[in-house]
Amino acid sequence: MKKNSFVIIGLGRFGASLARELHSLGFDVLGIDKSEERISEMSEYLTHAVVADSIDEEALRSIGVRNFDCAVVAIGDDIQASIMTTILLKDMGIKKIVAKALTKLHGKVLEKIGVDRIVFPERDMGIRVAHQLSTPNLLDYIELSKEYTIAELSASAKINGYTLRQLDTRARFGCIVVAIINRKAGRVNIAPAAEDQVEESDVLVVIGTNQQIDRFESALNA
Repeated sequence: MKKNSFVIIGLGRFGASLARELHSLGFDVLGIDKSEERISEMSEYLTHAVVADSIDEEALRSIGVRNFDCAVVAIGDDIQASIMTTILLKDMGIKKIVAKALTKLHGKVLEKIGVDRIVFPERDMGIRVAHQLSTPNLLDYIELSKEYTIAELSASAKINGYTLRQLDTRARFGCIVVAIINRKAGRVNIAPAAEDQVEESDVLVVIGTNQQIDRFESALNA
């Protein structure tokens, strides 16, 4: 099965981190930045690294960005360049475009252009950290949509030895336990059965609305 290929435009902190991780996972990654210094720093971590101005249409075409499955516009300090680059990529027919937004208005413009996914790295990280700080049992938090969230909750002593059937999270709270991570054994139980037991040190991966997960988390500490 062919692995997707990615072009990352803008190798600041977010773009560089994303590019390195995708490359470490075995994907073909082309990194583009107008800074020679950034390209020099990243060249050994990427499949290809090119110095170019992303609002230069001829430069993008000559590099062959159209041949990549997904383009990520990670330009971090120039909203106009981000928007112009995204428009060029759309015109070239890139299959999937992901773009970093600096502000809410920037995100709305990108949405109107037709970006497939808009990310707000600073905002999203702030939300995750806020939830982690304010909720004792919450280890991680990812918003899947406006309605649903997936969260990692630390199992408290209160539910040690309980089965999922006994917890009955779906009926009592509306959320569903989709995985149990046993930290002692380093084992992940995907789609656990009703009779699977929870240990105090386990991590429960739960999906539901914010309110449903909050109710469940509160019950863990009650």
